[in-house]
Amino acid sequence: MKKLYTIPLIPLRGLTVFPNVVVHFDVGREKSIAAIEQAMLDEQEIFLVGQKNSAIEEPNQDEIYSIGTICKIKQILKMSDNTIRVLVEGQERGKIVEYIEEEENYIKVSAEKLDDHVVKNEELDAYIKYLNKEFLKLLKLSEDNYGDVVKLIDVSEKPSQFVDMVASYAITDEKLKQDILETINLTKRIEKVLERVKIEISIAKIQRKIANKVKNTVAKEQKEFYLREQLRAIQEELGEDDEDKKEIAKYEERIAKAKLTKEVKDKANYELSRLKGMSATSSEGNVVKAYLDWILDISWGKYTKESINVTKAREILDNEHYGLEDVKDRIIEYLAVRQFSKSQKGPILCLVGPPGVGKTSIARSIAHAINRRYTRISLGGMKDEAEIRGHRKTYIGAIPGRIVYAMKEAKSMNPLVLFDEIDKISSNYKGDPSDALLEILDSEQNKDFRDNYLEVPIDLSKVMFIATANTLETIPRPLLDRMEVIEVSGYTYEEKFNIAKNHLIPKIFKELDIPEDKIKIDDESIRMVIEGYTRESGVRGLERKISSLIRKALAEMLKKEENEFIIENDVVQELLGKRTFDSDKIDKVDKIGVVTGMAWTAYGGDTLPIEAMVMTGSGKLELTGKLGDVMRESAKTAYSYVRANAIKFGINEAFYKEKDIHIHAPEGAVPKDGPSAGVTMVTALVSALSGKKVKHNVAMTGEVTLTGRVLPIGGLKEKSLAAFRAGVDTIIIPKENEKDIDKIPNSIRNSLNIISAKEVNEVLKNALIGEDTNEN
Repeated sequence: MKKLYTIPLIPLRGLTVFPNVVVHFDVGREKSIAAIEQAMLDEQEIFLVGQKNSAIEEPNQDEIYSIGTICKIKQILKMSDNTIRVLVEGQERGKIVEYIEEEENYIKVSAEKLDDHVVKNEELDAYIKYLNKEFLKLLKLSEDNYGDVVKLIDVSEKPSQFVDMVASYAITDEKLKQDILETINLTKRIEKVLERVKIEISIAKIQRKIANKVKNTVAKEQKEFYLREQLRAIQEELGEDDEDKKEIAKYEERIAKAKLTKEVKDKANYELSRLKGMSATSSEGNVVKAYLDWILDISWGKYTKESINVTKAREILDNEHYGLEDVKDRIIEYLAVRQFSKSQKGPILCLVGPPGVGKTSIARSIAHAINRRYTRISLGGMKDEAEIRGHRKTYIGAIPGRIVYAMKEAKSMNPLVLFDEIDKISSNYKGDPSDALLEILDSEQNKDFRDNYLEVPIDLSKVMFIATANTLETIPRPLLDRMEVIEVSGYTYEEKFNIAKNHLIPKIFKELDIPEDKIKIDDESIRMVIEGYTRESGVRGLERKISSLIRKALAEMLKKEENEFIIENDVVQELLGKRTFDSDKIDKVDKIGVVTGMAWTAYGGDTLPIEAMVMTGSGKLELTGKLGDVMRESAKTAYSYVRANAIKFGINEAFYKEKDIHIHAPEGAVPKDGPSAGVTMVTALVSALSGKKVKHNVAMTGEVTLTGRVLPIGGLKEKSLAAFRAGVDTIIIPKENEKDIDKIPNSIRNSLNIISAKEVNEVLKNALIGEDTNEN
């Protein structure tokens, strides 16, 4: 029967002690300190066993391993009032047999010693020698002096002591150490230790490889630096400046010549002083060079001599643009104020109109007329505020904002800058670009505009800003408040004809490099292209069609080997194919429940047919045609108005119980919305319910109230042009829009019968014809 020992126990956290190994550790727990004190009173023996979970402060019996090491206390050193450092030497493995429940304030156990029972044989000798060889290899890779300790151990005579020593040194994982401590069979213990030593050798090899690579890199950089310094010294002796000094001298010369403000000059000199202290090949040096290039590429203090002459400006605008008299007049008024007062302050012009009407080219013409450099910033789809203000230099790949790019491109500090498509900016989590534009477009703030990249004030007070937009609806209100709106409406047929003949055709010949006498287009052919192949507010589509016509005509001329080609009316269809649009879009037949409305879009005016159909049913109202919320509300308002005034219109009062009504806007795939379809809905409902036909040549616009009042609308000019293009000769408009009739071009106004209506009754009186229910 094995001898049992009654001995104090200390549970260890994150530490495993092997026999014949000397270690020290700190003790701070009250029970552990008491156990040390008791051990010193006895035979200085202590039982050290690992905890299963090192985070537990007061472990119970189940949380302590059963096998540990019986140790001899060699030294005690008091570190503080609550901590002592203990030096121990492992003696033998031990196993807890029983916990002794007594009143002491420390853990006492009954333990038995575990013997290795080493049986020496050839296999064990082979294992020991192989482990010794691998362990020495590990020590060599680690460049550790621990090998001197190994030499003191007689490996063949004390194999168990040697294996425990290797495990203590080579293994860092505490759970694996505990597993080896609990492995009593020496051969199995050696196998586990050997497996781990080989893993540690592989890790040590990789670490040495990495260390050598880093060492070589550092040595290479030191060598390059030494050689570079030698080269610099040799060049100085020979009187030759190196490239770095030449570059720095070039920057010094540019800074001296540039008309920089004091703050900008100080900033440039500061960055240059930083560059002088850097290596030419360093990444930071390249960043500083890029910054200095941007600072010096801006034309500080350089201005083009503005030449404002309203007479000359009018001639330039007339030569480059046909029509648009209202727009030209407003621009001339703007320039007249600048010519007379020499004031740099003034409203920011915002040209609003459909695509293709010449907003961008008008801005270019203004720059030409007043002798300013022209540059354009496209805002369409811009979401990041940094695109306007620039990125801070702390970010990798930082660049200035679009304003700085524009000033660099313009090569002057008083260019005309066009903000194109200002209605199409948006925002995201990176900021709202419109907020940055608020400062730029404010004459009180923009004299000290700061780009985040340059970090110096830029005077934008002498820059002339012009913006373009298709619609005012999506422009932020604070931004719109800083601008004066000039409406650029669509063109009439006559204006399109003159633009095509005098501007587009010569421009196309010039772009294609074709002599104008080779291909001739007669006037009737131009009119046919306008009427049969385009239906738009602007002339962009017209330009594409004429360009296509000229290219096809050139191909035919070369095919027939002729010297010239005349495009006549009958030739147009041969080259462009069948007409895309008929001259009259509307139906020539008066119908029940079919009304032509007039609508406004961001791309110009358009006609909006509305159909109403009455069926036997239970009073349902069906609305189709991809109508928006506003138009749905207009339909419901019209329905309520007609129901309230059914007797007046000769309609059966009970229709809302006995009839189902379906209101439809054709082209159902196209979204439609806007507050101007109320009178159209009322007219369609009254016609459908009363059986009275609607005049086919009448178009109308206006919103309606429940009491029958016709409310004013916007975009009368565009709507009138669209109605005229569709072949309508009579339009009904709200009474309050009479003031806008003057905006309609004379050629259109004289061709239209314009009726103004204050009440719905007046609309119906002019839109409906006598009862005729027998016809469809």
